[in-house]
Amino acid sequence: MQSPTSPERGDFIREIVSADLRDGRHQTIVTRFPPEPNGYLHIGHAKSICLNFGIANEFGGRCHLRFDDTNPTKEEQEYIDAIQADVRWLGFDWGEHLYYASDYFEQLYEWAVYLIRAGKAYVDDLSADEIREHRGTLTEPGRNSPWRDRPVEESLDLFERMRKGEFPNGARVLRARIDMAAPNINLRDPVLYRIVHAAHPRTGDAWCVYPTYDFAHGQSDAIEGITHSICTLEFEVHRPLYDWFIENLPVPSRPRQIEFARLNVTYTVLSKRVLLRLVNEGHVRGWDDPRMPTISGLRRRGFPAEGIRDFAAMIGVAKSDSVVEVGQLEHAVRDVLNRKAARRFAVLNPLKVVIENYPEGQVEEMDVVNNPEDPSAGTRKVPFSRELWIEREDFMEDPPAKFFRLAPGREVRLRSAYFVACTGVVKGASGDIVELRCTYDPATLGGDSPDGRKPKATLHWISATHAMAAEVRLYDHLFTRPDPGADGDLFADLNPESEKVLQGCMVEPSLAELPVGETVQFERLGYFCPDPDSTPGRLVFNRTLTLKDTWAKLQAQGKQDS
Repeated sequence: MQSPTSPERGDFIREIVSADLRDGRHQTIVTRFPPEPNGYLHIGHAKSICLNFGIANEFGGRCHLRFDDTNPTKEEQEYIDAIQADVRWLGFDWGEHLYYASDYFEQLYEWAVYLIRAGKAYVDDLSADEIREHRGTLTEPGRNSPWRDRPVEESLDLFERMRKGEFPNGARVLRARIDMAAPNINLRDPVLYRIVHAAHPRTGDAWCVYPTYDFAHGQSDAIEGITHSICTLEFEVHRPLYDWFIENLPVPSRPRQIEFARLNVTYTVLSKRVLLRLVNEGHVRGWDDPRMPTISGLRRRGFPAEGIRDFAAMIGVAKSDSVVEVGQLEHAVRDVLNRKAARRFAVLNPLKVVIENYPEGQVEEMDVVNNPEDPSAGTRKVPFSRELWIEREDFMEDPPAKFFRLAPGREVRLRSAYFVACTGVVKGASGDIVELRCTYDPATLGGDSPDGRKPKATLHWISATHAMAAEVRLYDHLFTRPDPGADGDLFADLNPESEKVLQGCMVEPSLAELPVGETVQFERLGYFCPDPDSTPGRLVFNRTLTLKDTWAKLQAQGKQDS
């Protein structure tokens, strides 16, 4: 059994946490997942969720869910609700520890006043553009604002009037007084508060000034007693500022910030700004479009939460940025679905087969295995009749040498049913094949022949009498290249073939009862799940993934080569 100081798997963050416990720096580990509610969570957030909640679970601590809701112009209750649903769906629970930065607005305001009184903050009348001009560059120091030495009492008065709403947006800001010549630009008198006349999702019109993310984040951690503030690598340059606030304010605790590499995935964009554009400009159906890398999009596409958790464990935690092959995510998902997904019959491009020597009106129920990887899944009954649907691609009138499926005069096996042989082809007025005539061998019930003959192909099928019509949506990568936008125009790399909608598909009757959220394997075709658009009278399925696992094949090839 794992002890609280022996994590299930090792990485540099878990080593730090383990050492802090062992050395007595902390008695209980407290982490947090702190999303800004200005969009939906994506697969990169899933990595952070698995890390923060995973560490808390492994070390016997707790993980808070805290919304860093400091920008009312971009935040919505819809995002708050979606984020909570996503975290729960991934399999994690914050219990009673749900918090908001807005819970601490009064305390943060008091601490801002504390800094003013200590001569470490001042109200600045420069505009945002002027502040940017004064900030300097990576090679040149910044210049002091003409308001930097404003008297303490004057700054206190102006800050209070800012809170009361006496000034318009952008008229003034509150800045920390640190060092305009600091090599780290984040320490060049950063903005702490700005005037924003906008209703907040939780506090309404109670405030006219809002703290910046940099000011609210670390202090919120301190208020909650966070022991390890785990964040992505782009916040590394913000850590000195994080520490400066902690050192210069009477905070109740001192969290430790640790940075790790954010997730980058091929054929994928994880910029929330870009994802918002994709939604707002109609390139996708919404935040939960199955082509989106959002957690809700992956869920709608049929990715199991276990597969995403396995992916997060597979890629691990690193100190430097890298790009992960999207095939690794798909491999983790396929691995789960191959073990757990029930098998079902579906025909996406139907071609009718009439078995001429099968009794008209007769229906048999064939026992079909639900999952060959899981014997406990048992079997199901699938109706079989004289008229069937098969995949059009499973027949060729004039087949090449290595085509082993159905052709004139050739016999194939129908999965869990009989051997059938093609005896004729019916064509329409335009010359297209519209129907096949076949015969069956009654002695081959179940898929084996008493005389030992073995067809080279086994086809799936659906009874035409019992088939359910369905719309099937086939999904591919949203972008055509592994590094979208590398040539400059990100949206020029959008894949016009990322979604194909097929009408007139046929599925076995049991699929009419399949609930949204459950993914199955359409035998020989891939993994599919019902879309929320699906209704009893109009079945809609999304393709989760094809059966082909290129990444696993490459991994196997690499092992052989070595």
